[in-house]
Amino acid sequence: MGIEKESGVPYCMGRTIAIGEQNFARMIEHRYFYVDKTAFIKEWWENGDTVTLIARPRRFGKTLAMHMLYAFFSVDYAGRSDLFQNLDIWKEETYRQLQGTYPVLFLSFAGVKGKDYSTVRKKICQLIVNMYMDHDFLMDSGILREEDVACFKRMLTEMDDADAAVSIGQLSRYLYKYYGKKVLILLDEYDTPMQEAYVNGYWRELTEFLRGIFHAALKANPYLERAVMTGITRISKESVFSELNNLAVVTATSRKYATAFGFTEEEVFQALEEFGLSKEREEVKRWYDGFRFGDCCSIYNPWSITQYLDEKVFAAYWANTSSNKLVGTLIQQGSKEMKMAVEDLLRGNSFCTKVDEQIVFDELDGNSDAVWSLLLASGYLKITGYETEEPGLGREGLLYRLALTNLEIVLIFRKLIRGWFEKCSSAYNDFIKALLLHDVRRMNAYMNEVALSTISFFDSGSAPSKKTEPERFYHGFVLGLMVDLDSRYRITSNRESGFGRYDMLLMPRRDTDDGIIFEFKVFDAQDGEKTLEDTAAAAIGQILEKGYADVLQKVCAKDKIRIYGFAFRGKEVRIDGGFYQDYAKIGEG
Repeated sequence: MGIEKESGVPYCMGRTIAIGEQNFARMIEHRYFYVDKTAFIKEWWENGDTVTLIARPRRFGKTLAMHMLYAFFSVDYAGRSDLFQNLDIWKEETYRQLQGTYPVLFLSFAGVKGKDYSTVRKKICQLIVNMYMDHDFLMDSGILREEDVACFKRMLTEMDDADAAVSIGQLSRYLYKYYGKKVLILLDEYDTPMQEAYVNGYWRELTEFLRGIFHAALKANPYLERAVMTGITRISKESVFSELNNLAVVTATSRKYATAFGFTEEEVFQALEEFGLSKEREEVKRWYDGFRFGDCCSIYNPWSITQYLDEKVFAAYWANTSSNKLVGTLIQQGSKEMKMAVEDLLRGNSFCTKVDEQIVFDELDGNSDAVWSLLLASGYLKITGYETEEPGLGREGLLYRLALTNLEIVLIFRKLIRGWFEKCSSAYNDFIKALLLHDVRRMNAYMNEVALSTISFFDSGSAPSKKTEPERFYHGFVLGLMVDLDSRYRITSNRESGFGRYDMLLMPRRDTDDGIIFEFKVFDAQDGEKTLEDTAAAAIGQILEKGYADVLQKVCAKDKIRIYGFAFRGKEVRIDGGFYQDYAKIGEG
């Protein structure tokens, strides 16, 4: 028993939260906190799909669900009715008869990571070896021919690509001969090695290797009863699932299994009541709600909810489960439009875009729609609505309105942006101080130090030109600046004011602060510019000529508006500027 902090009323502390426990059998045996998702077993079985691919964000209970399927169907758990007798699935006699009656092959690619192809290939082969070792009783069973035993032993010792490709299919045949029943195949986190391959540059080799395994195990396998694969993304069929026409794909927009992964609002509120935290409903909703699968709009991330139930402190728990490396890479190397969209998202806004849930990793470098699709599949974005771009085309004619999923995701993005400036955090912080003090000399010194450390970092993509280097840096800089100044300024970029669009504007939230306008220009000798000073002066001239200060003059006096011209040439930066009224007087003179 515990005591409510405010009322002093005793409450039940609830079941033990086993953080990180993903083995279904152990959770039930130890009576750990568990939300009953066994209805998924019935729904999946009655759908009758031969191969099911379920894409859900990380830490959404995929591994636990796969262990649940394994414990329910596998002959290894025959007679273990105690694991299910108090759960939904046990209410129907038909399913009681199914428990523990199938040979099941269960693999997880969750730990298959590495910086090169040979490392990842070796890890996958080792998983296959382990699976064979778990079934080595087959060699002494008397049901295998000598040739089968020889093949079995070869899988344990010297597996080449051809052996690896047929390995799961071969083991399926041996199990069918032993049990007289076709096998179920469960493959958890199938796309983990492929995301690693994209980030580290060995995508082509790995997809070719996995294509052979998947085809032999899931398409050309006469001993397959059914299969389930889970992952974060739906990798394009052309990449790894060519000719796999028996694949049922379940993504974030699918109605199938909408409540099977993640917690519904009803389940979350019941858990809060069990742990004496009902008064925190609205704050829990603000932090962790927002995921949408099919028509279910209020799905919560189980990892964050269970962590909160255990710690009883609000924090970005989901953010700390991964380095978010792929997301950071895509945004860093993205176009200026993408960085501006992220800036808007962080201010609580949304935008419309096309979404293709079939991820083509080869297109991520140059296709912003593909990036947004990946961020949606990964749980960083949520769908808040739809707009019809072209009537009569059904889903193909839709634009999806996307926003950051919840407060926890906002904090993830802010942390990512701060991380971009870690190499020069001292100079970056000093630049912010100099900006607020209108110390142009120090602004120049610190900004050049920041630029020297970060421009090449932001340009880690494929051979950016000298012309685009400052553009990439600038947009990364805008995001980083916003993280620390958002509480003091309302920051906008590329918005209309006067007779054009300014680059960046800082609208003060307090009467005591100045309004600030930045204009960024890349040095161009063809424009008659001989020095960076000329370029910075041209940027300031554009602010005056186009009337960019008009929007600030509605809320700030002229002596409370500052304008700055940023000039870039490679990694060199020049900043000039001052108070708007002083420049305006010069223009009038």
